[in-house]
Amino acid sequence: MIKQLTLFALLLILNSCGIFKSYEKYPKREFRGVWVATVVNIDWPKNGNDSAEKQKTDFLKILDFYERENYNAVIVQVRAAGDAFYQSDYAPYSRFLTGEEGTAPKWNTDVLEWMINETHERGMEFHAWLNPYRATFDENFEVLSETHDYCTHPEWIVHYGKKNYYNPGLPEVRNHFSNIIAELVTNYDVDAIHFDDYFYPYKVLNEVFDDSVAFKMYAQEHQKLDDWRRSNIDSLVRQSHETIKSIKPWVQFGISPFGIWKNNSTDPKGSDTKAGQTTYEDLYADPLLWMEKGWIDYLAPQVYWSMDLPVASHRKIVDWWAKNNYNTNLYVGNGPYKIRNNSDKAWEEKKELPMQLELARNTQQIQGNIMFSAKSLMTDKDDVVEYIHKKYYKRQALNPISGLAKNHTVKTPKLVSASKNDTELSLEFNDLNNIRFALVYSSGIRVKDTYDIKKLRLKIYVENNNTSLNIPLDQLKKKYNAISFIDVYGKETTPIIINLKQVNK
Repeated sequence: MIKQLTLFALLLILNSCGIFKSYEKYPKREFRGVWVATVVNIDWPKNGNDSAEKQKTDFLKILDFYERENYNAVIVQVRAAGDAFYQSDYAPYSRFLTGEEGTAPKWNTDVLEWMINETHERGMEFHAWLNPYRATFDENFEVLSETHDYCTHPEWIVHYGKKNYYNPGLPEVRNHFSNIIAELVTNYDVDAIHFDDYFYPYKVLNEVFDDSVAFKMYAQEHQKLDDWRRSNIDSLVRQSHETIKSIKPWVQFGISPFGIWKNNSTDPKGSDTKAGQTTYEDLYADPLLWMEKGWIDYLAPQVYWSMDLPVASHRKIVDWWAKNNYNTNLYVGNGPYKIRNNSDKAWEEKKELPMQLELARNTQQIQGNIMFSAKSLMTDKDDVVEYIHKKYYKRQALNPISGLAKNHTVKTPKLVSASKNDTELSLEFNDLNNIRFALVYSSGIRVKDTYDIKKLRLKIYVENNNTSLNIPLDQLKKKYNAISFIDVYGKETTPIIINLKQVNK
Protein backbone atom coordinates (compact mmCIF):
# COMPACT_ATOMS: atom_id res chain seq x y z
CA MET A 1 0.00 0.00 0.00
CA ILE A 2 2.86 2.39 0.91
CA LYS A 3 4.53 1.69 -2.44
CA GLN A 4 1.26 2.42 -4.26
CA LEU A 5 0.80 5.72 -2.42
CA THR A 6 4.41 6.70 -3.15
CA LEU A 7 3.94 5.94 -6.84
CA PHE A 8 0.66 7.90 -6.91
CA ALA A 9 2.34 10.90 -5.26
CA LEU A 10 5.20 10.77 -7.74
CA LEU A 11 2.82 10.70 -10.69
CA LEU A 12 0.86 13.58 -9.20
CA ILE A 13 4.01 15.68 -8.88
CA LEU A 14 5.14 14.93 -12.40
CA ASN A 15 1.74 15.73 -13.88
CA SER A 16 1.52 19.01 -11.97
CA CYS A 17 4.60 20.41 -13.69
CA GLY A 18 2.64 22.14 -16.44
CA ILE A 19 5.70 23.51 -18.22
CA PHE A 20 6.84 20.03 -19.24
CA LYS A 21 5.16 17.87 -21.84
CA SER A 22 5.50 14.20 -22.64
CA TYR A 23 8.45 13.75 -24.96
CA GLU A 24 7.55 12.92 -28.55
CA LYS A 25 10.34 11.37 -30.58
CA TYR A 26 8.41 12.03 -33.79
CA PRO A 27 5.98 14.92 -33.18
CA LYS A 28 3.40 15.28 -35.92
CA ARG A 29 3.48 19.07 -35.74
CA GLU A 30 6.58 21.09 -34.96
CA PHE A 31 7.89 24.31 -36.45
CA ARG A 32 11.35 23.84 -37.98
CA GLY A 33 12.40 27.08 -39.59
CA VAL A 34 15.52 28.81 -40.82
CA TRP A 35 16.19 32.49 -41.43
CA VAL A 36 17.60 33.34 -44.86
CA ALA A 37 19.27 36.73 -44.40
CA THR A 38 19.77 38.87 -47.49
CA VAL A 39 21.09 42.10 -45.94
CA VAL A 40 24.73 42.55 -47.00
CA ASN A 41 24.34 39.12 -48.67
CA ILE A 42 24.72 37.18 -45.42
CA ASP A 43 23.05 34.01 -46.75
CA TRP A 44 21.73 34.80 -50.21
CA PRO A 45 22.43 35.93 -52.85
CA LYS A 46 26.17 35.42 -52.56
CA ASN A 47 26.59 38.64 -54.53
CA GLY A 48 24.12 41.05 -56.07
CA ASN A 49 26.15 41.00 -59.28
CA ASP A 50 25.88 37.24 -59.70
CA SER A 51 23.99 35.97 -62.73
CA ALA A 52 20.34 35.02 -62.37
CA GLU A 53 21.23 31.36 -62.85
CA LYS A 54 23.82 31.42 -60.07
CA GLN A 55 21.42 33.18 -57.74
CA LYS A 56 18.77 30.57 -58.48
CA THR A 57 21.24 27.73 -57.98
CA ASP A 58 22.42 29.13 -54.66
CA PHE A 59 18.86 29.57 -53.38
CA LEU A 60 17.96 26.01 -54.36
CA LYS A 61 21.03 24.74 -52.50
CA ILE A 62 19.60 26.29 -49.33
CA LEU A 63 16.15 24.82 -49.95
CA ASP A 64 17.48 21.38 -50.83
CA PHE A 65 19.73 21.25 -47.77
CA TYR A 66 16.95 22.12 -45.35
CA GLU A 67 14.44 19.89 -47.12
CA ARG A 68 16.84 16.95 -46.64
CA GLU A 69 17.09 17.85 -42.96
CA ASN A 70 13.27 17.86 -42.65
CA TYR A 71 12.78 21.56 -41.96
CA ASN A 72 9.37 22.90 -42.93
CA ALA A 73 9.73 26.68 -43.23
CA VAL A 74 12.11 29.31 -44.58
CA ILE A 75 11.92 32.89 -43.33
CA VAL A 76 13.39 34.89 -46.21
CA GLN A 77 14.35 38.56 -45.81
CA VAL A 78 12.57 40.39 -48.62
CA ARG A 79 12.97 43.90 -47.20
CA ALA A 80 16.37 44.62 -45.66
CA ALA A 81 16.75 48.39 -45.53
CA GLY A 82 13.98 50.38 -47.19
CA ASP A 83 14.34 48.18 -50.30
CA ALA A 84 12.59 45.16 -51.83
CA PHE A 85 13.35 41.78 -53.36
CA TYR A 86 10.25 42.10 -55.53
CA GLN A 87 8.62 44.68 -57.79
CA SER A 88 7.16 47.30 -55.47
CA ASP A 89 5.45 50.66 -55.77
CA TYR A 90 6.87 51.60 -52.37
CA ALA A 91 10.54 50.61 -52.47
CA PRO A 92 13.37 50.21 -54.99
CA TYR A 93 14.86 46.84 -55.87
CA SER A 94 17.57 45.93 -53.36
CA ARG A 95 21.21 46.26 -54.37
CA PHE A 96 21.79 43.04 -52.44
CA LEU A 97 19.77 41.34 -55.19
CA THR A 98 20.72 43.29 -58.30
CA GLY A 99 24.08 44.87 -57.51
CA GLU A 100 22.66 48.36 -57.93
CA GLU A 101 19.71 49.67 -55.95
CA GLY A 102 16.67 50.43 -58.07
CA THR A 103 17.85 48.31 -60.99
CA ALA A 104 15.52 45.46 -61.92
CA PRO A 105 16.93 41.92 -61.72
CA LYS A 106 17.80 40.20 -64.99
CA TRP A 107 15.67 37.19 -64.24
CA ASN A 108 13.23 35.69 -66.70
CA THR A 109 10.62 35.44 -63.96
CA ASP A 110 9.35 37.25 -60.87
CA VAL A 111 12.06 36.65 -58.24
CA LEU A 112 9.81 36.39 -55.19
CA GLU A 113 7.13 34.34 -56.95
CA TRP A 114 9.83 31.90 -58.08
CA MET A 115 11.25 31.60 -54.55
CA ILE A 116 7.80 30.98 -53.07
CA ASN A 117 6.92 28.32 -55.66
CA GLU A 118 10.23 26.49 -55.21
CA THR A 119 9.73 26.54 -51.45
CA HIS A 120 6.19 25.19 -51.69
CA GLU A 121 7.26 22.50 -54.16
CA ARG A 122 9.49 21.15 -51.40
CA GLY A 123 6.63 21.02 -48.91
CA MET A 124 7.82 24.05 -46.93
CA GLU A 125 6.19 27.30 -45.86
CA PHE A 126 7.51 30.66 -47.08
CA HIS A 127 7.54 33.47 -44.52
CA ALA A 128 8.33 36.91 -45.94
CA TRP A 129 10.69 38.65 -43.51
CA LEU A 130 10.52 42.44 -43.37
CA ASN A 131 12.68 44.89 -41.44
CA PRO A 132 10.18 47.64 -40.58
CA TYR A 133 12.33 50.55 -39.47
CA ARG A 134 15.87 50.22 -40.82
CA ALA A 135 16.17 52.72 -43.68
CA THR A 136 19.89 52.36 -44.48
CA PHE A 137 22.46 49.81 -43.38
CA ASP A 138 25.34 52.29 -43.28
CA GLU A 139 26.31 55.83 -44.26
CA ASN A 140 27.10 54.93 -47.85
CA PHE A 141 24.24 57.10 -49.11
CA GLU A 142 25.45 57.44 -52.69
CA VAL A 143 24.42 53.85 -53.40
CA LEU A 144 20.75 54.61 -52.65
CA SER A 145 18.22 54.83 -55.44
CA GLU A 146 16.62 58.22 -56.00
CA THR A 147 13.30 56.50 -55.25
CA HIS A 148 14.46 55.35 -51.79
CA ASP A 149 12.46 56.91 -48.94
CA TYR A 150 15.67 58.51 -47.63
CA CYS A 151 15.59 60.65 -50.78
CA THR A 152 11.86 61.10 -51.31
CA HIS A 153 10.76 61.46 -47.67
CA PRO A 154 13.69 62.77 -45.63
CA GLU A 155 11.18 64.01 -43.02
CA TRP A 156 10.50 60.36 -42.13
CA ILE A 157 14.14 59.58 -41.37
CA VAL A 158 16.17 59.78 -38.14
CA HIS A 159 19.97 59.45 -38.28
CA TYR A 160 21.26 57.43 -35.33
CA GLY A 161 24.69 55.91 -34.91
CA LYS A 162 25.87 55.06 -38.40
CA LYS A 163 22.46 54.13 -39.79
CA ASN A 164 19.19 55.80 -40.71
CA TYR A 165 15.83 54.71 -39.34
CA TYR A 166 12.20 55.42 -40.10
CA ASN A 167 10.67 57.41 -37.26
CA PRO A 168 8.17 55.07 -35.54
CA GLY A 169 6.36 58.07 -34.04
CA LEU A 170 4.99 59.27 -37.38
CA PRO A 171 1.54 57.95 -38.43
CA GLU A 172 2.53 58.40 -42.10
CA VAL A 173 5.41 55.96 -41.57
CA ARG A 174 3.04 53.35 -40.16
CA ASN A 175 0.60 53.92 -43.02
CA HIS A 176 3.44 53.59 -45.52
CA PHE A 177 4.43 50.29 -43.99
CA SER A 178 0.82 49.07 -44.06
CA ASN A 179 0.80 49.78 -47.79
CA ILE A 180 3.98 47.76 -48.19
CA ILE A 181 2.44 44.82 -46.35
CA ALA A 182 -0.83 45.07 -48.27
CA GLU A 183 1.02 45.03 -51.60
CA LEU A 184 3.06 41.99 -50.58
CA VAL A 185 0.15 39.97 -49.19
CA THR A 186 -2.09 40.82 -52.15
CA ASN A 187 0.43 40.01 -54.88
CA TYR A 188 2.23 36.98 -53.44
CA ASP A 189 1.22 33.61 -52.01
CA VAL A 190 3.20 33.97 -48.78
CA ASP A 191 2.36 31.89 -45.73
CA ALA A 192 3.36 34.59 -43.25
CA ILE A 193 4.67 38.09 -42.75
CA HIS A 194 7.60 38.14 -40.33
CA PHE A 195 9.26 41.01 -38.39
CA ASP A 196 12.66 40.73 -36.74
CA ASP A 197 13.93 42.45 -33.55
CA TYR A 198 14.72 45.89 -34.99
CA PHE A 199 12.07 48.26 -33.69
CA TYR A 200 13.59 51.30 -32.05
CA PRO A 201 17.33 50.79 -32.59
CA TYR A 202 19.66 49.14 -30.11
CA LYS A 203 21.11 51.95 -28.04
CA VAL A 204 24.43 53.48 -29.03
CA LEU A 205 26.58 55.10 -26.34
CA ASN A 206 26.41 58.90 -26.31
CA GLU A 207 23.91 59.01 -29.19
CA VAL A 208 20.38 60.45 -29.04
CA PHE A 209 17.50 59.16 -31.17
CA ASP A 210 15.98 62.51 -32.02
CA ASP A 211 12.22 62.06 -32.26
CA SER A 212 11.46 65.07 -30.08
CA VAL A 213 9.35 66.88 -32.69
CA ALA A 214 7.12 63.84 -33.25
CA PHE A 215 6.85 63.33 -29.48
CA LYS A 216 5.63 66.91 -28.96
CA MET A 217 3.18 66.57 -31.83
CA TYR A 218 1.66 63.14 -31.15
CA ALA A 219 2.21 62.18 -27.50
CA GLN A 220 -0.81 62.28 -25.24
CA GLU A 221 -0.88 64.71 -22.36
CA HIS A 222 1.38 63.57 -19.49
CA GLN A 223 2.58 60.57 -21.56
CA LYS A 224 6.22 59.72 -20.91
CA LEU A 225 8.65 59.32 -23.80
CA ASP A 226 9.26 55.61 -23.15
CA ASP A 227 5.54 54.82 -22.99
CA TRP A 228 4.87 56.85 -26.13
CA ARG A 229 7.58 54.98 -28.02
CA ARG A 230 6.15 51.63 -26.94
CA SER A 231 2.69 52.75 -28.01
CA ASN A 232 4.09 53.54 -31.47
CA ILE A 233 5.41 50.00 -31.85
CA ASP A 234 2.14 48.60 -30.52
CA SER A 235 0.28 50.63 -33.17
CA LEU A 236 2.55 49.26 -35.90
CA VAL A 237 1.95 45.68 -34.78
CA ARG A 238 -1.83 46.12 -34.46
CA GLN A 239 -2.11 47.90 -37.81
CA SER A 240 0.05 45.28 -39.55
CA HIS A 241 -2.10 42.50 -38.12
CA GLU A 242 -5.29 44.20 -39.28
CA THR A 243 -3.88 44.82 -42.75
CA ILE A 244 -2.81 41.21 -43.24
CA LYS A 245 -6.02 39.65 -41.96
CA SER A 246 -8.25 42.02 -43.95
CA ILE A 247 -6.70 40.76 -47.20
CA LYS A 248 -5.90 37.09 -46.54
CA PRO A 249 -6.94 36.00 -43.05
CA TRP A 250 -4.95 32.78 -43.32
CA VAL A 251 -1.61 34.57 -43.76
CA GLN A 252 0.15 34.42 -40.41
CA PHE A 253 1.93 37.29 -38.68
CA GLY A 254 5.04 36.42 -36.68
CA ILE A 255 7.60 38.47 -34.79
CA SER A 256 11.06 37.55 -33.56
CA PRO A 257 12.03 39.93 -30.75
CA PHE A 258 15.30 40.15 -28.84
CA GLY A 259 15.20 37.28 -26.36
CA ILE A 260 15.05 39.16 -23.07
CA TRP A 261 11.90 41.11 -22.20
CA LYS A 262 13.31 42.59 -18.96
CA ASN A 263 15.88 41.56 -16.37
CA ASN A 264 14.42 40.80 -12.95
CA SER A 265 16.78 43.42 -11.48
CA THR A 266 14.51 46.14 -12.95
CA ASP A 267 11.20 44.26 -12.78
CA PRO A 268 10.38 41.21 -10.62
CA LYS A 269 8.38 39.87 -13.60
CA GLY A 270 11.54 39.80 -15.73
CA SER A 271 13.88 36.88 -16.32
CA ASP A 272 16.86 35.89 -14.17
CA THR A 273 19.30 37.51 -16.60
CA LYS A 274 21.75 40.40 -16.78
CA ALA A 275 21.31 41.61 -20.35
CA GLY A 276 22.82 44.98 -21.23
CA GLN A 277 19.72 45.91 -23.24
CA THR A 278 16.18 44.54 -23.19
CA THR A 279 13.26 44.36 -25.58
CA TYR A 280 10.87 46.35 -23.38
CA GLU A 281 13.14 49.04 -21.98
CA ASP A 282 15.58 49.69 -24.83
CA LEU A 283 13.83 48.61 -28.05
CA TYR A 284 10.42 49.77 -26.78
CA ALA A 285 8.70 46.56 -27.82
CA ASP A 286 6.20 44.69 -25.65
CA PRO A 287 5.62 41.19 -27.05
CA LEU A 288 3.58 40.20 -23.99
CA LEU A 289 0.95 42.77 -24.93
CA TRP A 290 0.90 41.65 -28.60
CA MET A 291 0.24 38.08 -27.53
CA GLU A 292 -2.39 39.09 -24.99
CA LYS A 293 -4.23 41.20 -27.59
CA GLY A 294 -4.11 38.48 -30.25
CA TRP A 295 -2.21 40.65 -32.73
CA ILE A 296 0.28 37.95 -33.72
CA ASP A 297 0.08 34.30 -34.74
CA TYR A 298 3.49 33.37 -33.42
CA LEU A 299 6.39 34.75 -31.41
CA ALA A 300 9.98 33.57 -31.86
CA PRO A 301 12.27 35.19 -29.27
CA GLN A 302 15.93 35.21 -30.29
CA VAL A 303 17.56 33.13 -27.55
CA TYR A 304 21.06 32.94 -29.02
CA TRP A 305 22.89 32.12 -25.78
CA SER A 306 24.19 28.78 -24.54
CA MET A 307 22.24 26.65 -22.11
CA ASP A 308 23.89 27.82 -18.90
CA LEU A 309 25.59 31.11 -19.75
CA PRO A 310 25.56 32.96 -16.39
CA VAL A 311 24.37 36.38 -17.66
CA ALA A 312 21.76 34.99 -20.06
CA SER A 313 21.03 31.29 -19.71
CA HIS A 314 19.19 29.78 -22.68
CA ARG A 315 17.53 27.39 -20.26
CA LYS A 316 16.22 30.16 -17.99
CA ILE A 317 15.07 32.39 -20.84
CA VAL A 318 13.14 29.60 -22.57
CA ASP A 319 11.51 28.75 -19.25
CA TRP A 320 10.55 32.42 -18.78
CA TRP A 321 8.91 32.74 -22.19
CA ALA A 322 7.07 29.45 -21.69
CA LYS A 323 5.59 30.81 -18.46
CA ASN A 324 4.68 34.17 -20.01
CA ASN A 325 2.89 32.95 -23.12
CA TYR A 326 -0.67 34.00 -23.99
CA ASN A 327 -1.98 31.16 -26.13
CA THR A 328 0.26 32.24 -29.01
CA ASN A 329 2.42 29.79 -30.94
CA LEU A 330 5.87 30.09 -29.39
CA TYR A 331 9.04 29.13 -31.21
CA VAL A 332 12.63 29.48 -30.00
CA GLY A 333 15.13 31.37 -32.13
CA ASN A 334 18.47 29.53 -31.95
CA GLY A 335 21.95 30.75 -32.90
CA PRO A 336 23.92 28.01 -34.69
CA TYR A 337 26.12 30.76 -36.16
CA LYS A 338 27.92 30.66 -32.78
CA ILE A 339 28.93 26.99 -33.07
CA ARG A 340 32.76 26.88 -32.81
CA ASN A 341 32.78 30.60 -33.47
CA ASN A 342 32.23 32.28 -30.11
CA SER A 343 34.09 33.20 -26.93
CA ASP A 344 31.56 31.17 -24.95
CA LYS A 345 33.23 27.76 -24.92
CA ALA A 346 29.90 25.97 -24.54
CA TRP A 347 29.50 26.41 -28.31
CA GLU A 348 32.53 24.17 -28.86
CA GLU A 349 30.40 21.21 -27.81
CA LYS A 350 28.61 19.25 -30.52
CA LYS A 351 25.58 18.78 -28.28
CA GLU A 352 24.97 22.44 -27.33
CA LEU A 353 22.42 23.09 -30.09
CA PRO A 354 20.84 19.60 -29.79
CA MET A 355 20.34 20.20 -26.05
CA GLN A 356 18.47 23.39 -26.91
CA LEU A 357 16.19 21.48 -29.29
CA GLU A 358 15.57 18.90 -26.59
CA LEU A 359 14.62 21.63 -24.12
CA ALA A 360 12.17 23.17 -26.59
CA ARG A 361 10.56 19.84 -27.37
CA ASN A 362 10.18 19.05 -23.68
CA THR A 363 8.62 22.41 -22.82
CA GLN A 364 4.83 22.51 -22.98
CA GLN A 365 4.32 25.97 -24.48
CA ILE A 366 6.93 25.70 -27.23
CA GLN A 367 6.07 24.36 -30.68
CA GLY A 368 9.40 24.54 -32.51
CA ASN A 369 12.61 26.30 -33.40
CA ILE A 370 14.11 28.69 -35.96
CA MET A 371 17.82 28.73 -36.85
CA PHE A 372 19.89 31.83 -37.53
CA SER A 373 21.00 31.68 -40.17
CA ALA A 374 20.86 29.48 -43.27
CA LYS A 375 24.58 29.25 -44.01
CA SER A 376 25.41 28.46 -40.38
CA LEU A 377 24.55 24.76 -40.60
CA MET A 378 25.64 24.37 -44.22
CA THR A 379 29.36 24.81 -43.57
CA ASP A 380 31.76 22.83 -41.35
CA LYS A 381 29.11 21.53 -38.95
CA ASP A 382 28.30 18.15 -40.48
CA ASP A 383 28.59 16.38 -37.12
CA VAL A 384 26.02 18.67 -35.49
CA VAL A 385 23.67 18.45 -38.48
CA GLU A 386 23.90 14.65 -38.53
CA TYR A 387 23.27 14.42 -34.78
CA ILE A 388 20.18 16.63 -35.01
CA HIS A 389 18.86 14.70 -38.00
CA LYS A 390 19.22 11.32 -36.33
CA LYS A 391 17.89 12.27 -32.92
CA TYR A 392 15.35 15.04 -33.57
CA TYR A 393 14.60 15.64 -37.25
CA LYS A 394 14.70 12.11 -38.64
CA ARG A 395 11.11 12.37 -39.85
CA GLN A 396 9.07 15.19 -41.32
CA ALA A 397 6.73 17.29 -39.21
CA LEU A 398 3.72 19.33 -40.21
CA ASN A 399 3.68 23.03 -39.33
CA PRO A 400 1.73 24.09 -36.24
CA ILE A 401 -1.69 25.66 -36.68
CA SER A 402 -2.07 29.25 -35.56
CA GLY A 403 -4.30 29.76 -32.55
CA LEU A 404 -5.97 32.58 -34.50
CA ALA A 405 -7.25 29.97 -36.98
CA LYS A 406 -8.99 27.84 -34.35
CA ASN A 407 -12.48 28.81 -35.51
CA HIS A 408 -11.74 27.91 -39.12
CA THR A 409 -13.13 24.60 -40.40
CA VAL A 410 -11.78 22.67 -43.35
CA LYS A 411 -13.79 20.34 -45.60
CA THR A 412 -12.46 17.21 -47.24
CA PRO A 413 -12.46 17.60 -51.05
CA LYS A 414 -14.70 15.11 -52.83
CA LEU A 415 -12.97 12.52 -55.01
CA VAL A 416 -14.53 12.59 -58.47
CA SER A 417 -12.46 10.00 -60.33
CA ALA A 418 -9.34 7.85 -60.07
CA SER A 419 -7.19 6.19 -62.72
CA LYS A 420 -3.64 4.89 -63.08
CA ASN A 421 -1.06 3.93 -65.63
CA ASP A 422 2.20 2.03 -65.20
CA THR A 423 3.87 4.82 -63.23
CA GLU A 424 1.27 7.14 -61.79
CA LEU A 425 -2.01 7.37 -59.91
CA SER A 426 -4.24 10.24 -61.09
CA LEU A 427 -6.98 11.59 -58.84
CA GLU A 428 -9.55 14.23 -59.73
CA PHE A 429 -11.35 16.23 -57.01
CA ASN A 430 -14.31 18.59 -57.12
CA ASP A 431 -12.49 21.49 -55.50
CA LEU A 432 -8.95 22.06 -54.22
CA ASN A 433 -9.21 25.81 -53.72
CA ASN A 434 -7.31 27.01 -50.63
CA ILE A 435 -5.53 23.67 -50.39
CA ARG A 436 -1.76 23.96 -49.92
CA PHE A 437 -0.52 20.36 -49.69
CA ALA A 438 -1.74 16.80 -50.15
CA LEU A 439 -0.50 14.18 -47.68
CA VAL A 440 -0.18 10.50 -48.57
CA TYR A 441 -0.03 7.98 -45.72
CA SER A 442 0.42 4.23 -45.55
CA SER A 443 -2.87 2.75 -44.37
CA GLY A 444 -4.80 -0.36 -43.64
CA ILE A 445 -8.29 -1.12 -44.89
CA ARG A 446 -9.97 1.11 -42.30
CA VAL A 447 -9.52 4.87 -42.42
CA LYS A 448 -8.30 6.64 -39.27
CA ASP A 449 -9.24 10.10 -38.05
CA THR A 450 -5.58 11.00 -38.08
CA TYR A 451 -2.34 9.25 -39.04
CA ASP A 452 0.97 9.13 -37.24
CA ILE A 453 3.74 11.09 -38.92
CA LYS A 454 5.68 7.81 -39.27
CA LYS A 455 3.06 6.73 -41.81
CA LEU A 456 3.61 9.80 -44.02
CA ARG A 457 5.03 8.78 -47.38
CA LEU A 458 4.62 11.91 -49.45
CA LYS A 459 3.78 15.62 -49.18
CA ILE A 460 2.68 17.16 -52.47
CA TYR A 461 2.27 20.86 -53.26
CA VAL A 462 -1.15 21.62 -54.76
CA GLU A 463 -1.00 24.53 -57.19
CA ASN A 464 -3.71 27.19 -57.18
CA ASN A 465 -6.82 26.41 -59.25
CA ASN A 466 -5.74 22.81 -59.74
CA THR A 467 -8.25 20.00 -59.15
CA SER A 468 -6.09 17.00 -60.00
CA LEU A 469 -3.42 15.13 -58.08
CA ASN A 470 -0.79 12.88 -59.66
CA ILE A 471 1.09 10.52 -57.38
CA PRO A 472 4.02 8.27 -58.42
CA LEU A 473 3.09 4.63 -57.86
CA ASP A 474 6.51 3.83 -56.45
CA GLN A 475 5.68 6.13 -53.52
CA LEU A 476 2.53 4.21 -52.62
CA LYS A 477 1.75 0.99 -50.84
CA LYS A 478 0.51 -1.68 -53.22
CA LYS A 479 -2.99 -1.67 -51.81
CA TYR A 480 -4.30 0.79 -49.20
CA ASN A 481 -3.24 4.43 -48.97
CA ALA A 482 -4.80 7.32 -47.09
CA ILE A 483 -4.88 10.83 -48.51
CA SER A 484 -5.62 14.04 -46.62
CA PHE A 485 -5.06 17.71 -47.37
CA ILE A 486 -3.51 20.69 -45.62
CA ASP A 487 -5.33 23.92 -46.32
CA VAL A 488 -3.85 27.44 -46.30
CA TYR A 489 -4.62 27.75 -42.58
CA GLY A 490 -2.51 24.66 -41.91
CA LYS A 491 -5.45 22.46 -40.91
CA GLU A 492 -5.64 18.85 -42.06
CA THR A 493 -8.77 17.37 -43.61
CA THR A 494 -10.30 14.04 -42.71
CA PRO A 495 -8.40 11.35 -44.67
CA ILE A 496 -9.89 9.18 -47.39
CA ILE A 497 -8.77 5.67 -48.37
CA ILE A 498 -7.60 4.76 -51.87
CA ASN A 499 -7.53 1.03 -52.68
CA LEU A 500 -5.06 0.77 -55.57
CA LYS A 501 -6.36 -2.69 -56.48
CA GLN A 502 -9.73 -1.14 -57.32
CA VAL A 503 -8.36 1.67 -59.49
CA ASN A 504 -8.56 0.83 -63.18
CA LYS A 505 -5.94 1.65 -65.78
